[in-house]
Amino acid sequence: MLKFSKKADYGLMALQHIASVQFGEVTHARVVNTKEIAEEYNIPTELLAKVLQTLAKHGMIESHNGPKGGYLLARHAGAISIAQVLEAIEGPLGITDCYHDKEDGSFCLQQEHCTIRTPLLKVQDSIYQLLNSMTIEDMMGGTPLITVQSHPVAEGVER
Repeated sequence: MLKFSKKADYGLMALQHIASVQFGEVTHARVVNTKEIAEEYNIPTELLAKVLQTLAKHGMIESHNGPKGGYLLARHAGAISIAQVLEAIEGPLGITDCYHDKEDGSFCLQQEHCTIRTPLLKVQDSIYQLLNSMTIEDMMGGTPLITVQSHPVAEGVER
């Protein structure tokens, strides 16, 4: 199953919140602190602080110190893609391990005989292109970014 980690979820939620405060039409632009985001979305504060530090290290947000400190986006929300956020938090995106160098130097034992590597690479590229085309600014709107249609289940196949 393809799914985002909790850290990735929290990072996206935090960036969307910071962007809505910084660029939204409801409030005046201001810095947003970790506690505010954690309380708004019921996120563990320590974990969120680590995620925000990672995003700052990757140049997506800027940290402002002091008693009224917090975070601002380092660039416009339309210039931060979902893929950039996920890669900053999780590392290279991939649906299988064989597309990335492994830290221990090992490789897939099926690589020489694999018949699904090329088709899965096409799937992976499509997913990456979609995530790279979607931005934090897109997440600020109230309309769905994409529409997913349900296909009928083939007879005899369980979901």
